[in-house]
Amino acid sequence: MSAVDVKVYKGHIVFTPEFGKYEIIENGYIVVEGGRVKGTYQTLPAEYQNLEVMDYGDKMIIPGFVDLHFHAPQFVNRGLGLDKELLPWLETYTFPEESKYKDLEYAEKAYKKVVKELWKLGTTRSVLFATIHKDATIKLMDLLDKAGLSAYVGKVNMDRNSPDILIETTEDSLSDTEEFLKETVDRYEKVKPIITPRFVPTCSPELMKGLSQLAKKYDVPIQSHLSENRSEVAWVKELHPECPNYASVYDLFGLFGQQPTVMAHCIYLNDEEIELMAKNKVYVAHSPHSNNNLSSGISPIRKLVEAGVPVGLASDISGGHDVSIPSVIVAAAQVSKLKWVENSENGDPLSTPELFYLATKGGGSFFGKVGSFEEGYEFDALVIDDSSLADVNPRTIEERLQRFIYIGDDRNIADRYVSGKKIEEPQF
Repeated sequence: MSAVDVKVYKGHIVFTPEFGKYEIIENGYIVVEGGRVKGTYQTLPAEYQNLEVMDYGDKMIIPGFVDLHFHAPQFVNRGLGLDKELLPWLETYTFPEESKYKDLEYAEKAYKKVVKELWKLGTTRSVLFATIHKDATIKLMDLLDKAGLSAYVGKVNMDRNSPDILIETTEDSLSDTEEFLKETVDRYEKVKPIITPRFVPTCSPELMKGLSQLAKKYDVPIQSHLSENRSEVAWVKELHPECPNYASVYDLFGLFGQQPTVMAHCIYLNDEEIELMAKNKVYVAHSPHSNNNLSSGISPIRKLVEAGVPVGLASDISGGHDVSIPSVIVAAAQVSKLKWVENSENGDPLSTPELFYLATKGGGSFFGKVGSFEEGYEFDALVIDDSSLADVNPRTIEERLQRFIYIGDDRNIADRYVSGKKIEEPQF
């Protein structure tokens, strides 16, 4: 075993192999071989004793954060128009901004800011919407790849009920998407394409059917929105009276777990929809900041998890205003308490270790063995220096992690790793 492909890290190790259960190894070791975790140990095994140890001292080593839903072109709009509901907000702010990405120079300038922010805030993996513009979408993938971050990136599809400045014909949408897939499916190691119908109202039946076929042909995952807002749910019912509910529209066209699928929001699901999501292993990207900002509602996360639906967290920029996943954890904790106060039958509020799991392994599992330090998992990690947050009392590692989540920020992130590689600040 050469020292080249095996690395050893020491620090206070924290991860959640199970929903709601921390594994904490104080002054422990993580052995990483070929970018994957070989094991975590309280005492370093004899076979690794001669290797150099990267000793992080009193710092914490945690899995990197995963963001399951983020509109990259909307990054420049953060904090704007958040006194509107979803549909007026889209028309006033979102669609005009996204139309600018036909200009590649503009897109590159804006997307560089997005990638730097993801790096800065410790989001090591993300699932991103781009726009309908193929070349700008590929530019975003190039920048993520250069930065060493991992992501799924989607060229958005929309051929109906969209403004003139941001709409495609069905034929163009499908042919551009196929070209996009051909160009990117094997182009990067850690950045991959994902099929992205914006949502049912903006995608014709022909388009949805065609996208499903492309997802299968190129073996790529799918992302979209589901049940974000009451008026959107009613609109889908009008557009597709032949379907019993919103989820069944996606399912009818083969866009609901036939390939790995993530759906943002999922607030107003009925029991049949929840059952279908659990059966098809369709992921929920829980976006509490956005759900609050756009008066959308509170997603029943406890109920979804207990029903066997996979769940991760999401910033949903720019319905959400903050890229930080710790900030999303806090919002998710707060809304789950409100859900419980509203009706205790909704189940207990979500605890910090439960939400930490959703922010790491929960969302990470969409990428495979990601988001934990169990054996065989990719070593995506953040090194947290919380010394600036310390007070006059001794605190447990669990308390220190909770404090970082609630009152820490990017200045507390000392180092970032993706698949065993240390990721420095992107230089562009």
